Amino acid sequence: MKLPGNVELILVPPSHPLTKPKACNYALAFARGEFLVVYDAEDIPGPAQLREAVQAFRSGGLGLACVQAPLAYYNWDENWLTRHFAIEYASLFDLLLPVLARFGLPFPLGGTSTHFRTYILKKVGAWDPYNVTEDADLGFRLCEHGFKTGVISTATLEEANCVLPNWIRQRSRWLKGWMQTYIVRMRKPLQTYAALGPAGFVVLQIVTGGFLLSALAHPLFYILLLWMLVNGFAPLDGTGPLVLGLLNFGVLFVGFGAAMIAGLVGAQARRLTGLGWHVYTMPFYWLLISTGAYKALYQLFASPHYWEKTVHGVSAQMPAYAARARRGLSDRQ
Repeated sequence: MKLPGNVELILVPPSHPLTKPKACNYALAFARGEFLVVYDAEDIPGPAQLREAVQAFRSGGLGLACVQAPLAYYNWDENWLTRHFAIEYASLFDLLLPVLARFGLPFPLGGTSTHFRTYILKKVGAWDPYNVTEDADLGFRLCEHGFKTGVISTATLEEANCVLPNWIRQRSRWLKGWMQTYIVRMRKPLQTYAALGPAGFVVLQIVTGGFLLSALAHPLFYILLLWMLVNGFAPLDGTGPLVLGLLNFGVLFVGFGAAMIAGLVGAQARRLTGLGWHVYTMPFYWLLISTGAYKALYQLFASPHYWEKTVHGVSAQMPAYAARARRGLSDRQ
């Protein structure tokens, strides 16, 4: 591989844990710039992203430690799985994170396209080498140290997982890291509350803890609903059970409706056409997320620091330059 003169390859000595954050921490010792950014090898960042990030730091004040660029997929319309992946990312990066950033609240960072002030990153201890979603942890830790995180608008394109087993491997690692992030903070909840503040603590409970709880509970409620449909509902005695039942169904439909609306709004904002009917199949996609959640829960005890790698370069819709690179690698092998 022929690289320009301003690119330096750093070989990380073999040692445990074998994780991305451990490698990033090692490379951080060689960082000399005022700012740094983490990209995955297959990323396609927008040409203006670096300049926008620097401008955000200049205008955001010295307390702004990190800005997150939105992530999008170049193969979003490849199949049903990638379309739902695209809807999920659109609602996350174009709706949820900008709102949290607007109000100065902490949020879990993405694993790529995260821009940092180098000295602040070093000051807070950089990445947790044992957390397999290191930037989710770091987003809250920056807030605990009194720093802010923000967002920028120039997106990074990457490859959406289009093969289900590969998707499950990636999702289970993400959720295992979120579990680690949440557990670490909730070991001392009062200390975390004081560090994050009331609003930040609520964000931790809803965005991180709530998402994990919903992923684990989702299939259980399907089983309960199926059991009730088969065996019949308990007879209503008085108005109490009726009101409770109506409230339960109200929460169910409001939850589904809010998720569907957020998905549609995010998809329209990114001009992802033809996804309208996909929102009605969201419950099936959520069951896949639950599958990854239960695998993550098992690995949390069986292999907590195991970094399950995602296979890249499997999409049939690869950008032209990436396809040429893959052909070149094949020719040399």
